Amino acid sequence: MDSSSEQTEKGGAPHGHIATLHEVDVAAGLDSEKPLDPKAAALLRKKIDWHLMPLMCIMYLMTFADKTTLGQSAVLGIIPGAHLTQNQFNWLGTIFYLSYLLFQYPQNLALQKFPVGKWMSINIFVWAVALLAHAACKSFGALFAVRFILGMCEGAITPGFIIVTSMFYTRAEQNKRVGYWFLMNGFAIIFLGFVSFGVLHAKTHKFMPWQWLMTITGIITLITSVLFWFFFPDSPTTAYFLTPEERVQAVQRIKINQAGVENKHWKREQFIEAFTDPKVWVMAAFAAIGNVVNSLTNQRQIIINQFGFTPIQTTLLGCVDGVVEILTIWLGITVTSWRGIGRGYAAALMFVPALLGSILVSKLPSHDKVGLLFSYWISIFVFTPFVILLGWITSIVAGHTKRTTTNAIILSAYAIGNAAGPFMWKKKYQPRNHVPWAVISACIGACAVLILTLRFMLDSENKRRDAEKRDDSYDDVYIREELADGTKTEKRVDRAFLDITDIQNRDFRYVL
Repeated sequence: MDSSSEQTEKGGAPHGHIATLHEVDVAAGLDSEKPLDPKAAALLRKKIDWHLMPLMCIMYLMTFADKTTLGQSAVLGIIPGAHLTQNQFNWLGTIFYLSYLLFQYPQNLALQKFPVGKWMSINIFVWAVALLAHAACKSFGALFAVRFILGMCEGAITPGFIIVTSMFYTRAEQNKRVGYWFLMNGFAIIFLGFVSFGVLHAKTHKFMPWQWLMTITGIITLITSVLFWFFFPDSPTTAYFLTPEERVQAVQRIKINQAGVENKHWKREQFIEAFTDPKVWVMAAFAAIGNVVNSLTNQRQIIINQFGFTPIQTTLLGCVDGVVEILTIWLGITVTSWRGIGRGYAAALMFVPALLGSILVSKLPSHDKVGLLFSYWISIFVFTPFVILLGWITSIVAGHTKRTTTNAIILSAYAIGNAAGPFMWKKKYQPRNHVPWAVISACIGACAVLILTLRFMLDSENKRRDAEKRDDSYDDVYIREELADGTKTEKRVDRAFLDITDIQNRDFRYVL
C-alpha cells in the first residue's frame, strides 16, 4: 500500500488520493453528480416500499411469532407435556438469548461478508426446520437444543433488517420503516392468539395444542424463507426490481445520510472505533437494561392467567396485547417526527405511561382483575423506546464495519438483558409478582436517564462540529474506472461513499 493509502486507512485522505475499491462504498461507482428530481425520488421510494416492506413485515411477524410460541405454549400444555418445571421453562427463554449473544458478532460479520438477503434467507430456513422440530420434543434437553438453534439463527434477522433499512432509506425515513417492521410483533401476538384459540379446540390426543402451534408456525416460516431467497434484495446496487437508472437514483437518494450503502471489506480501525465510541456503550447499556423487561414476552400468558382468567380467555385477551403493542409503537415513531421532540425525547415520553402501568400492576388489589389487566396493557409502552433506538442507530453511526460492529455490541447487550430477565419470574413471587414488577419499574427509570444522556451527547457534538472550520480532507478522493470504449478515467468519490465513520466525517450531523 502506498503512503497515501496508509493515510486513508488511518482516516486522513490527502487531496488527489486514488482510492482502491475495497476502501470505498459499493455505491461509489453508481454515484452521479446530476441532481435527483424530487418527484422521481418520491416515486422511487414508493417502489422500494412496495418491494421491501411487505417481505420485511411478514418475515418479522413470523420470527417474533416463532420465538414467542414458547410463551404462548405455557397455556397450551407445554410444561406438563414436555415434563418441565417452572425453572426449566424459564431456562428455555434464557438459552434462546444466550445463543443469540454467542452468535451475534459472527452473524454481523457474515452479514458484511455475504449478500445480506441470501444470508438471512438461509438462517430463516434453518430457523423454520428447528421450529418444526419443537413438536417432536418431549423433554427439557430436546427443547433446550432447538431453542439454542433458534437463538443462533435469529442473530441474523434484526441486524440484517437494520442494515437493509439503512441501505435503501434516508435517515428521515429510517425510523418509521424500522417502526413498521417492528410493530409486526403486535400482529404476531394477535396471530398467535387466534391460532392458540383454534388449537385449544383440537381433539387429537397424541398431538397436544402446543405441538400444533409449533407445526403451523414452522410451516408458514418455511414458506416465507423460500420467498425471501427469491424476492428479497441484497443491496440497492443489485436490486432486481430496479432498472440500472433507478439503481443510480437509489444511491443518490441516500447520499444525504453520509453513511453509504455497504463495504464488504472489514476495516480494523472502524472495528476499534466502535469499541471506543462512548455513545455506543450508552446505547448498549440502554439495550441491556431495557430488555430485562422484554421477559414479559414469554411470561404474559402466565401473568394474565394468574389475574384470574381461564386459558380460553387468556388466549383471546392476548390478542389485545398485540393491538396495544401496534398502537404504542405507531404512536412512538409518529411522535419522533414532531417538531422539537425527535428520537430522544419521544423515547423518554413513552416511558411515562410504562412506569405508571408497572406500578399499578404491583399495587392494585388482587380482586381487581380488570384494573390489573388494563394496567398491564399500559405497561406495554415499555417496548416502544427500544424500537425507536433501533431506528436511531442507523442515523448516528457511519462506516460499514463500524455499523455492523455497533449492531453486534447493541444486540449482544439486548441478548444479555433478555437472558437475565426470565430469572426474576420465580415461582415464589407468583401470582402477584411484586419483585419482577419492581425490577421493571427500576429498569424504566434507568433507561429514561440513559436515552436522555445519549441525546445530550449527540446534541453537544453537533454544536461542536458546527463551530469547527470545515475539514476538506475527503473532498478530492478518486477511483479509477474503465469506460465501455476501454478508456480509463478517474471519478471523484463523494465523501458519503468513502466508507468513513461518523467520527472521521466532520460533515456528519447526528439526528436527535
